[in-house]
Order: sequence, then C-alpha cells, then structure tokens
Amino acid sequence: MGWLVRAARSTATGLVAPLIAILISVIATSLVISISGSDSGIGDFWRVMLSAPKDQTMVNIVNLAGELYIAAVAAAIGFRMGLFNIGVEGQYGLAAYVGAVFAGGMFLPGPLNIIVAILLAVLTGAAWAGIAAVLKVYRGVSEVITTLMLNAIGPIIVTHFLNRYGQQTGYEIQTKPIGRSSWIAGWAPFGQDNGQIWTLGLIAVLVGAGFWLLLNRTRLGFDLRATGASATAAAASGVGAKKMVVVAMLLSGGVAGLVWIPEFFGGAHTYSSATFTSNLGFTGLAVALLGRNRAGGMAFGALLFSWLTCQSDALQIQTDIAPQIVEITQGITVLAVVVAYELVQRYRAGAEQRAVAAVLPEAVSA
Repeated sequence: MGWLVRAARSTATGLVAPLIAILISVIATSLVISISGSDSGIGDFWRVMLSAPKDQTMVNIVNLAGELYIAAVAAAIGFRMGLFNIGVEGQYGLAAYVGAVFAGGMFLPGPLNIIVAILLAVLTGAAWAGIAAVLKVYRGVSEVITTLMLNAIGPIIVTHFLNRYGQQTGYEIQTKPIGRSSWIAGWAPFGQDNGQIWTLGLIAVLVGAGFWLLLNRTRLGFDLRATGASATAAAASGVGAKKMVVVAMLLSGGVAGLVWIPEFFGGAHTYSSATFTSNLGFTGLAVALLGRNRAGGMAFGALLFSWLTCQSDALQIQTDIAPQIVEITQGITVLAVVVAYELVQRYRAGAEQRAVAAVLPEAVSA
C-alpha cells in the first residue's frame, strides 16, 4: 500500500501547481480589469471568456491550437536540450514563404507538389536554425542573441523577394496561388458557412507523438536530454555535446517550418501580409513554458491560449473591455505557472529531504 500512497501524494502535489497558477491568473486578471476603467465589469469578462464558443469560433480554436502546438514543440525541443531557440518566429516565417513559392509554381502534380513543398519548408526552417547552431558550436555565440537577430533578418528577406517577384493583387503583394489540385479539403463539422478544420492540422498530432517518442523511446532523445541536464556528464559517457546542439537546433527549426503549413494548404493558398499569420512563434514559446515542455502539457496550453485568443473577438462585441486584457491574461498565466511549479518543486525537494532524514537514523540504529 505504500506505493499507492506515494503515487496519490505525487499526483496531488502535481495538481497543486496548475490550481495555484489558475487562481493567481484569475485574481490578477480581475484586478487589471477593475482598474482598467471600462464600464463592463469583471463578471462580464469571465462570462464571455468562459461561455460556450459559437460554431465558427470553435473551428478557429481547433485550427489555431494546432499551429500553436507545433510552434510549442519546436521551442520545447531546444528547451529540453538546454537551448533557447527564440527564433521559431523567424524560422516558420521564412519556411512558409519558401514552401508557398514552390507550391504556387505547381512544378509537380498535386500530391507531390504538396509533399515537396512541406519538405522544403522543413528544410528551410532547419537551415535557418542551423545558422545559430553553427555559430554557437564553433564561435561560442549565444543562440538567444543569434535567433533573435535571425528573427529580424528573416522578414526582411521575405519582404524583399515578395516585393520583387510577387504578384500585385489589389493592395497586397502575394505569391502565386496554388492550383486547386494542391488544395486540401478540410472537415466542416458545423457546415461550410462556419469554416473548415484543416486536414493538415493532424500534423500537430504527429509532431506531438513524434516528440514524445523521440525523447522517451530513442537513444537520440536520451542523449539530447542527458546533454541538456549536464553537458560534462554526457561528454564523459561518450555523447558529443556539440553534435547534440546542432541536432537539437536542426530538429527544432525543422518542426518550426511546419507551423503555417496546415493553414496554407487548408485555406490561405497564397502567402501575403493578409493571409500569413504572424506571432505564432512567440506565442508558441509561451505555450511551451506553460506546458513545461511536455507533450500533454503543451496540448493543454495550446488549447488554452487558442481559446483565449479566439474568444477575445466576442469580448470586443459584447463588452467594452480592451482585447489586450486577453494578452495580459496569457502572460500572467505563464508567469503564474512558472512560479507555481517552482514552489511545488521546492516543496517536493524539501519533503524528500525530510523523508530521507527520518529514515537514516533508523537504518543506522538497525
């Protein structure tokens, strides 16, 4: 029965952190609303945010959650390795443009065109992240600085080529739209008028499963985690730390290249400032932190952030509360989770030390 008690205690303490984080978020957000000066009250905010979403909003929540989850996994691969890949935003932006240009050229028949465009997006994201990896390994440049700089350079490159080789359509410049043979029909559970759930959103499921299997069931995943925990100890056991840095960054950038793929083939069909969804990479970083870089935790985080973002449209219609309050809520949630998990971790460590201290005297006397 001892193991059952320990398992129950571990589960209980594991649930404490999310509950504390939720409580802190609710209290802090309510305080912000109360001092914001809006005519609508705290109750109006939570009534709208916690109300059942409309059919079209539900579709948007599912689609956005898939994109955020892919971005979170891309960041988490680096985090689990002890690397801070802050450049997911730039990696998926550049990858999306390259994939859109190739797909719009229709150089191959429909299915092959889709497959090759996806592969090119993955390779582009990996290559862009690889720059930071090479600079870190051979020049000792922090990946944080490098990826932040690459975040700024990527959009400049895209804008240059888009302005030079794109097509002028009204006030927008876009890549050549893909042909209908490369469109991927989605699923419309609430009817076509309420939008489609992108079929390639299943990439998020595959990415999540692959992430879990890589870290928990493969030698490469063990080497990545070991290097992240202690590069010195990993090197002593024969693991090449420099190689792991490069591999982790390439994997992270490759996954980042998939972020916008479901939306491109499912609805956008061309790349322009009007169709491209930005800031998914930065939000993905927050989702990864919220989910503690765990596959299941990030799924919850992606759904939560997507829910808050999509419900903010209803907030603007039904209340006079600024939609920026939702962004504040998201930020508070991440901070609250980090603080709560740190508190729980310290409590667990203290409990384990007390348990060992209680057992040692008995063992010595025996």
